Amino acid sequence: MRVLFWTDWFVPSIGGVEVFSARLLPALARRGHEIVVVAGHHRSGLPDATTLEGVKILRFPFHQVLAARHVDRMGAILEQIASLKRELAPDLVHLNTLGPSVLYHLETVRACEAPVLLTMHSPVMPDATRADTLYGRALRTATWVNCNSQAVRAELCRLLPELSDRSSVTYYGMEPPALTPAPRARHEPRVLVFGRLVPEKGFDIAIHAFAVVAASIPGARLVVVGEGPERQALERLAATLGLSSIVEFVGPVPPSAVPRLVNTVSVVAVPSRWDEPFGLVALEAALMARPVVAARVGGLPEVVEDGRTGLLVEREDAHALAEALVCLLRDPAAADRMGVVARARASALFGWDRCVNEYERLYERSALARV
Repeated sequence: MRVLFWTDWFVPSIGGVEVFSARLLPALARRGHEIVVVAGHHRSGLPDATTLEGVKILRFPFHQVLAARHVDRMGAILEQIASLKRELAPDLVHLNTLGPSVLYHLETVRACEAPVLLTMHSPVMPDATRADTLYGRALRTATWVNCNSQAVRAELCRLLPELSDRSSVTYYGMEPPALTPAPRARHEPRVLVFGRLVPEKGFDIAIHAFAVVAASIPGARLVVVGEGPERQALERLAATLGLSSIVEFVGPVPPSAVPRLVNTVSVVAVPSRWDEPFGLVALEAALMARPVVAARVGGLPEVVEDGRTGLLVEREDAHALAEALVCLLRDPAAADRMGVVARARASALFGWDRCVNEYERLYERSALARV
């Protein structure tokens, strides 16, 4: 099957969706599918065309041209996209985004009227109810809509009931790391938060919570991994609370290093304040047999089973987050049991082969269906 995979962001940009896509597409290519990626151009020095394990990647300055309102350049890109669609003649267009670049797809649909699979990786926005927005148009014209959690699909169907009969859920999947989970540290335990350092991830909540944790658990440390615009503000917050000596800012790490990182900590926290659609961080923690304390938002309760693989707390509640962390750190035997159950559950429900198989079936079903 020939698939045109459309996304605003792609590796080497790092985020949960980007890392997942960079694993999924080569896996599908190895099964004989021809995949061509159309992606935004967000980093200087990257070639316009390259390959990744048999997957062709083409980059276009979608965002820059839109922001500059450069009409002539936009027209040229639209012609390039139309030519690409005609030449490739894809059996399926897979929209992996609802970002600004979708305009270029919608404006070139007549070049190749292939079925469209749209994957929702983010919370449903209010624009979904409007047919005159890019967001609304993309949803309404998709042949099939795939969501990465039941929470996302439920909200989508609430806002657009007509999608109930042409939408489904496919959870992310991940291969268990080759690294064997190490025993969790009982003395001087380390709590990990990692991801983009942006307000919606709630790392400031974790730092506030850690003021309570540190007073209750001598030797405890908070490890903050990632990069983003909030780093300086988070460092200042730690200093203001007198926590600079026990809050460690590591910076970004490559995806391949995440299992080794998780293996060094006792508990992973996911204090998101936005409706986290799925929670790849929680899955990565579970695969290394680490219990997770997470906010009860979005799809996180589908990844973290409260009381069995971790603990859930209300969003924006630093005190509840602190209490849950202290609970696990004071009862290492219970935390160990949660970690073991989390690893087994993650392997059973979020396995990699299961995920690739489901996407392959989605491709086949979407290619055969018509709106």
